Amino acid sequence: MYIIIFIFGIIIGSFLNVCIYRIPREESIVFPSSHCTHCSTPLKWYDLIPILSYLFLRGKCRYCRGDISPQYLVIELLNGIIYVILFYYFGLSLDFMYFSIIISILLVISIIDYYHQIIPDKLLGLLIFIAVLYKVSVCFIYGISIPLSDSIIGFISAGLLFTIIAFVSNGGMGGGDIKLIAILGFILGLKKIALNILLSFIIGAVVSLFLLVTGRKSRKDAIPFGPFINISFFISALWGESIILFYIELII
Repeated sequence: MYIIIFIFGIIIGSFLNVCIYRIPREESIVFPSSHCTHCSTPLKWYDLIPILSYLFLRGKCRYCRGDISPQYLVIELLNGIIYVILFYYFGLSLDFMYFSIIISILLVISIIDYYHQIIPDKLLGLLIFIAVLYKVSVCFIYGISIPLSDSIIGFISAGLLFTIIAFVSNGGMGGGDIKLIAILGFILGLKKIALNILLSFIIGAVVSLFLLVTGRKSRKDAIPFGPFINISFFISALWGESIILFYIELII
């Protein structure tokens, strides 16, 4: 079953690469069909087999021999691994499908933010729509009444905190980051979004320091914060309760 989930994940990962390339350019993610970004030649089905086509073609276009970004291989592989982890944690359930969709969208957001320093509103809108739909679905399918107060408090608290940070830092935090963290606050609730925020600053500080020390970034270069938020969301969503409990026991 894990192999099937992994294959499903890398297939979705292939589609995510299309979204990453086309959405910032405001192109349709459906039409035209997949084509080489160098020579615009339409690709055949055997050029689009996740992971295998990249390895077989050695990272080159079959038609013009232009370089294919390693990103395509990495995203496919990463999404497959993420799905396997989610399946191990949730099993074949509504939660598995929900978090698979959410984290795949966050993966697209992370790469777009990394390359273009933007977080598209259409992806944020899709996130909140899926989150609301999930909570309503749980009520109908399982007959469980989910209090929305924690989600609303998480939404407001996280959004307000990042708004204050953006104001104090004179634009150091972008509007896309504010909307993103607010939506994730709605998804996680107050406790886990607090952990999400804490981890994002820790991970962001470590990675930023590494980039500065190695010379890959200078102090004048902008380092997008979205990827750090999203990595921390993955950790908080799956292991947040255990981490919070560990710290509470440590303090007590």
